Amino acid sequence: MRNPLARRFSRVAALTTAAALALAITACSPPEKKDDSSGGGDTAKAASATSAKDLGTLDDLVSAAKKEGTLNVIALPPDWANYGNVIKGFESKYGLKVTSSQPDASSADEITAAKNLKGQDRAPDVFDLSPAVAAANTDLFAPYQVETFADIPDGLKDPKGTWVNDYGGYMSIGYDSSKVPAPTSVADLLKPAYKGKVALNGDPTQAGAAFSGVVMASLSSGGSADDIAPGVDFFKKLKGAGNFLPVDPTPATIEAGQTPVVIDWDYLNVAQAVKTPSWKTVVPANAVLGSYYVQAISKDAPHPAAARLWQEYLYSDEGQNLWLAGGARPVRADAMEKAGTIDKAAFGKLPAVTGTPVYQTDAQTTKTKEYLAANWAKAVA
Repeated sequence: MRNPLARRFSRVAALTTAAALALAITACSPPEKKDDSSGGGDTAKAASATSAKDLGTLDDLVSAAKKEGTLNVIALPPDWANYGNVIKGFESKYGLKVTSSQPDASSADEITAAKNLKGQDRAPDVFDLSPAVAAANTDLFAPYQVETFADIPDGLKDPKGTWVNDYGGYMSIGYDSSKVPAPTSVADLLKPAYKGKVALNGDPTQAGAAFSGVVMASLSSGGSADDIAPGVDFFKKLKGAGNFLPVDPTPATIEAGQTPVVIDWDYLNVAQAVKTPSWKTVVPANAVLGSYYVQAISKDAPHPAAARLWQEYLYSDEGQNLWLAGGARPVRADAMEKAGTIDKAAFGKLPAVTGTPVYQTDAQTTKTKEYLAANWAKAVA
């Protein structure tokens, strides 16, 4: 669980459809060609590659990436979706150095960094973004199709690979089973057993996880992706009952017992069980709010071969299973389950989901933001 006022707001829970994300894409130009003796020729060729075949084979892409030697990533906290082990796995497999900057930065910060550092060796090579930020910045992305591209559902990718959903999850309730009874619904949190114990990860007018928590509460209270008023009313009742805890939860507050119930993404709540064995996670039945995030390559990547190899790794069975090990639901999960390549043990640990998942559209997200801006403070004041 991370800085709720930074990266979390950028990761608003909205699965943006292919139609919404498939904006006009500016053609990308390769960077200035470097001296071929230092591998610059491979780098220039990689900058315009739309698949590994453009360089010959995946082995040729690996060779070109090794000549570059480095990959720059940004806004990837090691405890977010198991990114720490994803980075280690990539470094170990290919012998490249991964430079990870601003791990708690927002999606908007990633775009700002790419613009401010354009042309510099330390500019980000790749992006991991919220759908909304990705949709607004496709002109900064380079189209690329990984070898497993066909496994990714059509609605979760741009046809050219300019952006591709990578991993996601569902809004959930995490709780310390040694301190509170197991909630089976959002409404249970209004009971006396949860007095002073229910934390929402941040302010929903600023933090994406909290924003989505209110939407989940709305779904459970007769509302919808279009109508989140019941969700705001729920938190007004929660505060009135004395159950709402106005503390931004972190792994430290959970371990200390300060925040025994946390409304957050399921993969972040699941990950907490590693440090707190009594920590359990439930996705409320028939209040299933989902979100997938977006992966993209910077068209101005200083290490274009490494950037493309990173994508190949993320969408390989190994990379997808590493995200799964962190409690995130990889975008290729269905195809891997059918092929028998998914980590069955990790997959089996994911919280059960009952009901049809809901994914807010951009329009619904905007409407929700406006409602929260006008009504949240009054409800919980």
